[in-house]
Amino acid sequence: MRSTETIIVGGGQAGLAMSRSLLDRGRDHVVLERGRVAERWRSERWDSLRLLTPNWMSRLPGTSYRGPDPHGFMAKHEVVEYLAGYARSFAAPVEEGITVRSARPDAGGWRLETDRGPWRARNLVVATGNCDVPRVPALAADLERSIRQVTTTTYRNPGALPAGGVLVIGASATGVQLADELSRAGREVVLAVGRHNRLPRSYRGRDIMWWLDRMGILDRSIDDLRDPEEARREPSLQLIGEADGRSLDLGALAGRGVRLAGRLIAASGSTVRFDRELAERVAAADEKLDALLERIDRYAATHGLDDRLPGPSRPAPVVLPEPGPEELDLAAAGIRSVLWATGFRRVYPWLPPSVLDEHGEIRQRHGRGAHPGLYALGLQFMTRRRSSFIDGVGRDAEELAEVIERRRAALAA
Repeated sequence: MRSTETIIVGGGQAGLAMSRSLLDRGRDHVVLERGRVAERWRSERWDSLRLLTPNWMSRLPGTSYRGPDPHGFMAKHEVVEYLAGYARSFAAPVEEGITVRSARPDAGGWRLETDRGPWRARNLVVATGNCDVPRVPALAADLERSIRQVTTTTYRNPGALPAGGVLVIGASATGVQLADELSRAGREVVLAVGRHNRLPRSYRGRDIMWWLDRMGILDRSIDDLRDPEEARREPSLQLIGEADGRSLDLGALAGRGVRLAGRLIAASGSTVRFDRELAERVAAADEKLDALLERIDRYAATHGLDDRLPGPSRPAPVVLPEPGPEELDLAAAGIRSVLWATGFRRVYPWLPPSVLDEHGEIRQRHGRGAHPGLYALGLQFMTRRRSSFIDGVGRDAEELAEVIERRRAALAA
């Protein structure tokens, strides 16, 4: 049996940030990765994907973006190269191609069974990320078999789908990006719209993420929120990372011919039904956007930025060209594919049920699990709003490394 002080499961941005943070403190550890470093970026993302955050926000412990385009947005292959280069920069002790089959408390630490033999460690850090398994509702099983169903982990490009129209379910960042890509490829697209957060790509001459970063919005603590679980369910930002810096929202999609519908609520054969709340959701997103931009304007005024930046210029409200359909026969409409952009859930079949809550999530607070020596990293709003970002996971990793160091000292006392 092999042993080390800390085992990190997952070789993506979270696992590598944790590795660097432990290395900086001289702590023995290993990273177990089922595939290769940044595997999900390599094999579970669509071809045209780019980061939603500008390159200057790609900050990890001991490094930050040093390339020629700080205000651009890394493409999928560039993210892979960035993370792989980061791992090489400090010789991260990553063991690739190892699948963890089980992890159980053992003699004050943890015993892991893998497909390449057992491991023992005092600490276990689960760094498998927030985007684990696509969340597909049960009603997907009620759709006719002739309709091709794909998720965001299996979709690659428009040409890989059957000829014909596409129903995209979900209007957060991923849904609007893929609806945009499919529409530009000449496909007829219907977009089912649930709760969403509309944002412009830039405001008053600065990227919107510059404002959120500068104002400390991304550093808001989970402890400051009245309903932390609701915050963790917050939809991703309706943004696109393109070289032209364009914004992408429902109005832009509708103007290009994408048909907007309400939230999908039922399916039977080739017929689907939508709720009647499309207009209310669009209005709510616009109201929330106006409140944020008003907050930005107040910040600019009180911090002496008004004279250095362009004046306020608010995006026009989204105007729906028609009420959304309540029912649609996909076959009659020529729709041959359904793309589920409905988010992700976490699945931990290899962890003991005692460390999971009723929803199957790791029971944790600020990354500290329910059992001694168990930690989590990279989850949405784990400690603060940016916890699941490349730009946020590093701070959480450094804090957890300090917790692990204090635990070591306490056990040695």
